[in-house]
Amino acid sequence: MIVVGVIITLIFAFLWARDVMSPRRKRAAEPEPEPGHPAVAEAEPERYDRNAFLELTTLGLGGVITAVVALPVIGFAVLPAFTRQEYEGVDLGPLDNFPENEWREATFLLEPSAGEVSRRTVFVRSNGDVDGVPNMTIISNRCVHLGCPVQAGGPREDQDAETFQAGDAEVRLTPVQPANFSCPCHGGAYDTEGNRIAGPPVRALDRWTFAIEGGNLTLVAPYSVGEVEGEGANAQIEAYQLQGPGEHVDGLSAFLYPIQAQDFE
Repeated sequence: MIVVGVIITLIFAFLWARDVMSPRRKRAAEPEPEPGHPAVAEAEPERYDRNAFLELTTLGLGGVITAVVALPVIGFAVLPAFTRQEYEGVDLGPLDNFPENEWREATFLLEPSAGEVSRRTVFVRSNGDVDGVPNMTIISNRCVHLGCPVQAGGPREDQDAETFQAGDAEVRLTPVQPANFSCPCHGGAYDTEGNRIAGPPVRALDRWTFAIEGGNLTLVAPYSVGEVEGEGANAQIEAYQLQGPGEHVDGLSAFLYPIQAQDFE
C-alpha cells in the first residue's frame, strides 16, 4: 500500500514538474462581434488548471500515506496506557509449600483451556511475615531481552519435585537454590532479586503480584520492573505496567515505547 502510494506520488510529481517547466499555451483570441450583433457575455464555468489538480492530488495522497504509517505507531505507543490485560488468579497451593527463605520453581497453566501453550514458570521465595502479612518474592522466568526461558543458576532438586492439582490447573513445584538466574539464549544474567548483571537485557526480570486466599498463594498479575534495591522483604521495587521483552521502562529510551505508569498496583 505504501509502495503504491509512493509510486503514484512520484508520477504526479513528474507531471507537475513537466507542466511547470513547459511554456504555457495561449488561449485563442475571441472573435470580434459583428455589427448589429452585440456581444453576449457568457459566464464561464470555474476551472482548475493542471497545476492545482496535481498539487491537491499530491497533498491528498501524502495525507493518506501519512495516516497509514503514523496511526498504527501512535496507537501502539498510546493505547497500552489506557488498557489493561485481565488475568485470572492462579492458585499455587498452600503457603506451607513455600518454606521461608527457600526457592521453589513453580510451573502452571495460565489458561488451562488453552493447553500447554499457556504454560508459565515463576520462581517463588517466601520472605516470612511482615507486620503479620506473608511477604513473597515472585519472579517471572521470561527473559526481558527476547522472552527466552530463564533458568535458576544453582542446584536443582528434581527428585523432590511435587505435582498437585490447585484449582483448575496442575502445578509443579521444584526446589531450587539459585545463585543467580541466567538465560541460555543470549547470555543474559540476573541476580536473585531479578536485577540485570550481564548480557543484553534492558531491565530487571518481571514480577507477579499475589494474594493469600484461604491460606493458599494466588498469583494475581505480572508487572515490569526497572530496578530492585535491597533484598527480600526490604526490597524497594521500581514497578511499572507490564511491558514486552526488549522494551525499556525508564530513562530516555522509555519514550520510544508505549507509555508506562510507574508504581503499578
